[in-house]
This record gives sequence, structure tokens and C-alpha cells, in this order.
Amino acid sequence: MSVFDLSSRTVLVTGATSGIGYETARQLAERGATVLVHGRTAQDAQTATDKLIATAGIDAAQLCGFAADFTRLEEVEAMARRVVAEHPQLDVLVNNAAMAAPERHTLTADGNEIALQVNFLAHYLLTCLLEPALTTGPGGRVVNVSSSLHRTASIQWSDPHRARRYSRLAAYAQSQLALTVFAADPRVTAVSVHPGVCETDLLSLYANSGESAAEGAAHVVRLCDPATEIVNGAYYDRDQRVEPAPAATEERTVKRLNKLADQLVGHSA
Repeated sequence: MSVFDLSSRTVLVTGATSGIGYETARQLAERGATVLVHGRTAQDAQTATDKLIATAGIDAAQLCGFAADFTRLEEVEAMARRVVAEHPQLDVLVNNAAMAAPERHTLTADGNEIALQVNFLAHYLLTCLLEPALTTGPGGRVVNVSSSLHRTASIQWSDPHRARRYSRLAAYAQSQLALTVFAADPRVTAVSVHPGVCETDLLSLYANSGESAAEGAAHVVRLCDPATEIVNGAYYDRDQRVEPAPAATEERTVKRLNKLADQLVGHSA
């Protein structure tokens, strides 16, 4: 893969303290980008930035830590306010933070099924709140780190929190389908990418072994490059553009999902 220069770009990577998120932050910074490193806590973000400086030789001036626990939407809102205040022009938002759904049905303090909130609703809210910064300059874009498992999913419109019938795999897949559908939202240019099955905390959902997180991150980083032309709502499997699940491109589904998400995050678009 050719190395491209991103020295004029500012990128926020959610879930940047481990796995694909950390490797994405490293590769972006190595290409000169200013990287906003998101962690669940300020300590997590600080540890990740310290590690990038110490082990990858990244200039400290290129890194800035941000914290928000995605199980608490008020923290997402607070982080978004800080990002807009400090970085009024944000070039790329990488919605990467994700968790495997727990074995038992779990609701957040906001009343949402936890995987739906962490993997989708928090990113939905964050993207909506960062829209002014993302649309300030040319080429602003959102890269959603999704999953091929979105193809197995259905959105339970009448029971999005799956209170009636819970399965951790179905809950995880629903959150990934929602994130993939959201890429077709016309408000900001966005794509989704399945980075491949990688050696991360989510590996157990897919297989026993996988590619390195760095290999997965390379597919994410490529989509952050303004020289990579993207079509809004496009879906990539690693470096190949492929058709997502049919629901992901239905205008009606996009509108219905936005309406549901607005209700669940208490945000009026």
C-alpha cells in the first residue's frame, strides 16, 4: 500500500486505545495527521497517546486525548462540544469503538440495550453533533468501522432493545447493521468498512484466529485519505467496494432508523 501524506488532516478515532482503533490512530499519525484519540476514560486516552509517542515515535503535538464512556450519552455530548470548540474543522470521524454484546441482556443508564448504544447510538449522536465541524472544509467524511455480520441482522423496530428475545450475536449484528445503514445518511459523506477478521477483543464473535489489527486498520486508514474517492453510503469489505445488505441502501430504512435513533438519544435532528 502506498503511503500518503495526511499532514493537513485532523481525524477523530473513537475506541482508539486498543485493537484496530489504536492501529488506525498510529497509522494516521505516522502519515502526519493530527489525531484525536478517544478513550473510555481520560486515563485510557492518555495511556494510548503516551504509548504512541514512546513506541511509534509520534510527535506529541499531533495527538490529543478525548474521553467519553459511550454507555453514557451525556459524556458523548460533552466530548462532542469539546471537539467542536477545539477543532472547528474536523476532516474525518472514524466511528470505530465497539463492544461484543454481553451474554445477558443489559441496559445502559440511558435505557438502551448496551451494544446498540455503544456500537451505534453513541456514534449516531456524536456524528450529528460533529456535523458542523465535519462539513466546514472540503472532503469531510465519516468512516464507520462495521462488520460483515451486519448481513445476518435485522433491526427490531418494535423492540430495538431486544427485551423480549435477547441473543448476544443478534444484538451485536443489529448494532452493526444500524451503523452500516447510517452511512447512507445524506447529512455527511460516510462509508462503512468491514476491516476483516482481526486479532482484537471482538475476535471470539467471528473465529479463532485472524489478521493483525494493523492489517485491518490499513483498510480504515485508506478511506480517510482524501485521494480515495468515496460514494456516500458505500460499503467496503477490506479494500473492495461491495454491496452491503439490501436494507443498508433503502432510503425508507435510513429515514426510519434516523427517526428511531433521534428518539433513543433524545436528540432532535
